[in-house]
Amino acid sequence: MSRIDVNHAWKIYDGDVTGVKDLTFTCNDKEFLAILGPSGGGKSSTLRMLAGLEEISRGEILFDGKVVNKMEPAERNIALAFESYALYQRLSVYENIAFPLRAKKMDKKSVDKKVKEIAELMNLTSILNKMPGGLAGGQQQRVSLARAFVRSPNLTLLDEPISHMDQRVRMELRARIRRLHDELGLTTIYVTHDQSEATSLCDRLLVINKAQLQQIGTVNEIWNKPSNKFLAAFVGEPSMNFIEAVIENSSSVSITMTAGKTVLPFSGVLKNINPSSAVTIGVRPQEIKIERKTSMNKQALSGTVKVVEFQGHLTILCVELEDSNRAEIKAVVEASEKYRAGERISVILDPEIIHLFSGEEPVLERTGFKEKR
Repeated sequence: MSRIDVNHAWKIYDGDVTGVKDLTFTCNDKEFLAILGPSGGGKSSTLRMLAGLEEISRGEILFDGKVVNKMEPAERNIALAFESYALYQRLSVYENIAFPLRAKKMDKKSVDKKVKEIAELMNLTSILNKMPGGLAGGQQQRVSLARAFVRSPNLTLLDEPISHMDQRVRMELRARIRRLHDELGLTTIYVTHDQSEATSLCDRLLVINKAQLQQIGTVNEIWNKPSNKFLAAFVGEPSMNFIEAVIENSSSVSITMTAGKTVLPFSGVLKNINPSSAVTIGVRPQEIKIERKTSMNKQALSGTVKVVEFQGHLTILCVELEDSNRAEIKAVVEASEKYRAGERISVILDPEIIHLFSGEEPVLERTGFKEKR
């Protein structure tokens, strides 16, 4: 069993720079937890505290209920893999993978068995006798990952291990990482700034920004019920659109358009906000409906297509709305729907897709939201 508990952990560097602030979360046994956030947000500081590479300033980290704050990295039985391969250039692929097993004084027969098993899982069998310097980057990273996974660790920590690879290799390696996690029954924490990696791999997602936890939950939970406006914008590609509006009543908001006020109904329950208050509507590009002609629907927002971004099976439309702020939004449509720059269209926002924010705080408790992911 390998459960990780982080309780009110802080990392304060010299000069009173806070790297991690009062962080609390749990990674359950055999869970794949991704830590996502912008650069400098506290992701790597969190991983280094878990690994024992950074001393914890305050709080506790527990492995299976045992406090490990004072334990050295070697005592924690963790596996680490970083963006850099950190392979031993004078050792063969076989010996690189075998190194942590030999360090544990494992007998030769057991070492050989485990190395060959992990090599088969990582598709490395044919190059076990080669030297790292003669391998392609993707192969070297697979060797680095195999060396990390071969130990049967209590916790596997992966810090941006494939971020520098080209897209094709990254897709192959992340599939192998998830397969290894499942087949070996590992507990894995994966740090990345790439949300496509995080969301495709994880069981749950932890988002950290400015040294603080923003939210932890499944991708569906964070996608549909973000805890603040930053998170709503950060998770999702293209990012969430924001449009300024005013609360009309407990079930509708209004937007000032050039042709007059447009009232939009929404689903859910308002929290701590009064009619006539200024709010920001949030809507995801994937959930917007586009109508080609100017709609007779009184709840449609008129706009003009400014840019058409072809994405293969999808097209992203950059649209300028005809509201008082000339808000620019994005909408995702099927590639078969051909649009051109300069075309006037209507934007439809169904009640159940609307989020509402006052400043950074959500003020709409959404109920019965659609599962989009």
